[in-house]
Amino acid sequence: MACPVCGSPTVAFAVPADYRFACSSADSSATAQSTGGGATDANADTGTDDTTELVAEFCTHCLRLECPADGTDTGDAATDTGAEPEFAAVSEAFPTRRSQAIPLALAIGLASSLATNRSAIETLLKDVERAGTDPLLVLDRLQRDPSVEPAIDLERRQHQLEQLLY
Repeated sequence: MACPVCGSPTVAFAVPADYRFACSSADSSATAQSTGGGATDANADTGTDDTTELVAEFCTHCLRLECPADGTDTGDAATDTGAEPEFAAVSEAFPTRRSQAIPLALAIGLASSLATNRSAIETLLKDVERAGTDPLLVLDRLQRDPSVEPAIDLERRQHQLEQLLY
């Protein structure tokens, strides 16, 4: 699939139930504050259950996140949620293990509205750290990657995210 904004390829991935709250935050960040709640809260907010597949798309160039909060697939019928998402296509700096890459992609996607999504972003970044990756180091490396042109100011966000974490 291609990014609707910049036309670059995207990485499709199934959003684990524990991170559904991030998709509802991404979709409704302009109208409601993120609670940072878990899967139960997210399912109540989105009308989905744990059996409904939620597939997000993360742009390999502008790092935009397309994450439908209504439980519908983003359109790539060929997405095999059992297969490992190709996060290496984003950058050499981006983690490739699901436990690190998915919460990091969701956090970057929510970072355009830090005030609204603070709790969700904090939860996601702490999960990235617990999985063994320094999210701030990844952001630093992404800023220096010439193939990546983030839709948000990563340098400014990195400083703000550092304040959130420490």
